[in-house]
Amino acid sequence: MHFYTSINSNYLPKARVLAESVKKYCPQSRFSLVFADEIPEEFHLENENFDEILLPEDLGIPVTNLKLWIFEHTVVELCTAIKGQALVKFLEEGSEKVVYLDPDIAVFDDLKDLDGLLETNDIVITPHQTIPETEHQDIINNEICSLKHGIYNFGFYAVKNSENGLRYAHWWRDRLVDFCYDDIPGGLFTDQRWGDLAPAMFEGVCIWKDPGCNVSTWNLTNRSITRRDGIYYVNGSKLKFYHFSGFDSGAQKIMLDLYGKDNPYLYELRQWYIDQQEKDGQKTYGIGFGRSKYNYYDNGEPVSTEERRLMRSRMDLLEYFAETDPYIVEQERSYYYWYRHEMHLEQNIPKLVVKKEDFESLTSQKELLEQETLRLQQEAAECHQTLQSLTEVLRKTDGEFGELQNRFRELQQELESIKNSRVWRFRTKVLKILGR
Repeated sequence: MHFYTSINSNYLPKARVLAESVKKYCPQSRFSLVFADEIPEEFHLENENFDEILLPEDLGIPVTNLKLWIFEHTVVELCTAIKGQALVKFLEEGSEKVVYLDPDIAVFDDLKDLDGLLETNDIVITPHQTIPETEHQDIINNEICSLKHGIYNFGFYAVKNSENGLRYAHWWRDRLVDFCYDDIPGGLFTDQRWGDLAPAMFEGVCIWKDPGCNVSTWNLTNRSITRRDGIYYVNGSKLKFYHFSGFDSGAQKIMLDLYGKDNPYLYELRQWYIDQQEKDGQKTYGIGFGRSKYNYYDNGEPVSTEERRLMRSRMDLLEYFAETDPYIVEQERSYYYWYRHEMHLEQNIPKLVVKKEDFESLTSQKELLEQETLRLQQEAAECHQTLQSLTEVLRKTDGEFGELQNRFRELQQELESIKNSRVWRFRTKVLKILGR
């Protein structure tokens, strides 16, 4: 099997722990490190448990401007967005069974069960929970959390190199290229929410519910961990891999104290993981210690999440900066300067200096403008009065015209009456006799 993970430099210690555990239990496997950062000078592949290291530019991500695309994503969004193209690359290069594991996972089994599942299935995924919660707060903490973040935990997935597996990989890759953001109100949580659609859209999807898989604080309410002869078991099944999610933020410890406080084996695993990270450089690279390349402009200033979101949300900006590297500050089309000017970040805007003669000229022009404005306002008022007068005249004229029309009709009727009278007929006969 071909394993891989995706990280920036802050997660290098965790990726080392993961790779070491994979090589221990699956010694014939291949392990690729997808690295969304600058490779540290002291990093030497020959001294690592990784078989290769791939940067974003090595993956063949189908975008026209890779640096601009990277800029649109936070570091977490970036590390998840490139997972799809890495999967496609490995399958197209010939890997028969590709397995992704988050860097904060550790393997405790040879995973032969997974190898067998990939013989009869094209895609293997694991749910966050497999047993319904019974307590109100647990429903909120776990089940509703899964509704927001994704039913399946995409810290793990496995895909077989089949026609169906490749079709799925391309679909998922395409979605991540365009829509891999931490935007829960918008229906997205990086790469994970897309996984909810996989069982409906593709055949050959195995939902792996083994309690020993993807064990983490979000499913400890219904999973009991024990140890016999140095082997950990979960609800009687061997522990396959444990997910130490939320370790650096402190969330793992908080939730462990909530759901695992009576189980010493959970704290034993936690302490083991702390020790392994320390051994693998946590105080050199870990969050709070190391510095990640794509978090900063080339002048050393941090890139804010707001700057990234604005860029990706406006087509005019994407078109204007389409051929630039937005991380570069000093250039003709500098997003760094544009953003600070448009957002009125005053500390970065040069102060405007106005000379005395310029000020006097501006003042004179302002007075002339005010006089012209007053004149136009007066003319507008006069026009309005004239318009009202004309309207009144038209109204009166219209009334008088109506009266004339009525009088004319009355005269016509009187004329017809005269013509029909006996006197009028007698007058007509006399005129004929006289030849008139």
